[in-house]
Amino acid sequence: MLLPAKIPFFLPYIYPRRIWSMPSSEKILYLTFDDGPNPVVTVELLDLLKKHRALASFFCIGDRVNTYPALYQRIIDEGHTVGNHTQHHLNGRNSSLADYIREIKTAAQSISSTLFRPPYGRLRLKQANALHKMGMKTVMWTVLSGDYDQTISKEACAKRVLRHISPGNIYLFHDAEKASVRMLYAVERLLNAGTEAGYAFKALPTTFA
Repeated sequence: MLLPAKIPFFLPYIYPRRIWSMPSSEKILYLTFDDGPNPVVTVELLDLLKKHRALASFFCIGDRVNTYPALYQRIIDEGHTVGNHTQHHLNGRNSSLADYIREIKTAAQSISSTLFRPPYGRLRLKQANALHKMGMKTVMWTVLSGDYDQTISKEACAKRVLRHISPGNIYLFHDAEKASVRMLYAVERLLNAGTEAGYAFKALPTTFA
């Protein structure tokens, strides 16, 4: 089932330690991409971001970083920030605390970042508390693109994000082949619309107060 594009207003109050949006005093939007790097999709995406002089944040899977280290390094070299997305895209809801933390620590051997995004957005309370004690900052999202859903068109995907352009919004996309057609189309539309409206696209900071 495809979830609504905009997060329910009450979630940040229930989970205040998690980052759902950024300060909205300036016209800045934050693009984030999960599940990479990918040898085809990431290259197209990085070229697109460079064309628009936009920065973004990539929540990478440790196993894929190990497989494509040069591509991971290109992400960093071009000014984007990176985050930990576990070693094998582990679902926290179906995993023990020990297994989950082991996955994160293994990924951290290749991904130097205190930013973390839980695969599928699923995180148990004990896992969240352990991450907090480790000094990790859990980054969620404001707007869910739905690019992973192969039943929607690229136009519908773009419409989901274009309806929600507001300062400080964090957009969730997927740096993966199954999402690529919808993701690349929607990202370019958002880059064009945001720039025309006077927004800048920046990477998430590596540290939070």
